[in-house]
Amino acid sequence: MKISSSSRKHRGFTLLEVVIAVGLLSLIVGMVVGIARTSLALGKTIVETQNEEMRQQAFFELLGRRFASLPGNARLDLKVDDKGSHYLSDLTLQNVPLGFNWSGGERIAKAVQLSTVKRRSGFLDIVLRYYENEILEDSEQSTMSALKEKPFAEIVLLQDVSYFEWRVLDGRSMEWQFDWQSQGRLPLQIEVTMAMGAKGEEIRQIFWIPPRLNPEVVMRQMTQGANQNQNPNGGNPEGQPEDGQGGSVSPPELNFNPGDESPPEKQ
Repeated sequence: MKISSSSRKHRGFTLLEVVIAVGLLSLIVGMVVGIARTSLALGKTIVETQNEEMRQQAFFELLGRRFASLPGNARLDLKVDDKGSHYLSDLTLQNVPLGFNWSGGERIAKAVQLSTVKRRSGFLDIVLRYYENEILEDSEQSTMSALKEKPFAEIVLLQDVSYFEWRVLDGRSMEWQFDWQSQGRLPLQIEVTMAMGAKGEEIRQIFWIPPRLNPEVVMRQMTQGANQNQNPNGGNPEGQPEDGQGGSVSPPELNFNPGDESPPEKQ
């Protein structure tokens, strides 16, 4: 029996051919989906990295502007607490009034504090706190009043920080220190070392603190100078001599011998 050519043309696919086609199609679809998923994950990682770098850059720019604009009467205090796995620090700046809007009203902060706060995850948060009153201890403020002061605003600047450390350079001894509590003067440089995440690279930044005149000292010197200009004779405004002779000055004595042709000499 012979099979005609027309019947051969309408013959369907065999089961083996269908299985091979479905397998190839599944393989191609899986490859496409895998490439798309990898591309999306890579794009997300790039965006997160860029956002993290932008946050770090904004953080360093904020510190640079703040340290560069410190007035001459500003007070800096750095305290470090060793917690074993981390160093927790509090950097306080006082006499640096800042005015801004918070919760719909204008507020003025007389002191700001940059603190490291440990979270349950083991990482650190960098928190900026604003205080309405002075918080550093001095001769006129007790320790209890300083501890009772609460910030009226808190802003988390950085999250998931593995470690964060400060160092300050003493301009007199030219030595680096991990704390600073000297009143009346500021350090020459401030160094911050930090790392982000579990495998983040170490980042180190150094900030200069330009020396500035203390306005309180300048005003005190100007006042003293004005008082001296008004009283140039140092307590004797009438210009009278202090020899008790009522301002009269005796003339010099002249010794002259008639037989001597030389002029008289003043005694």
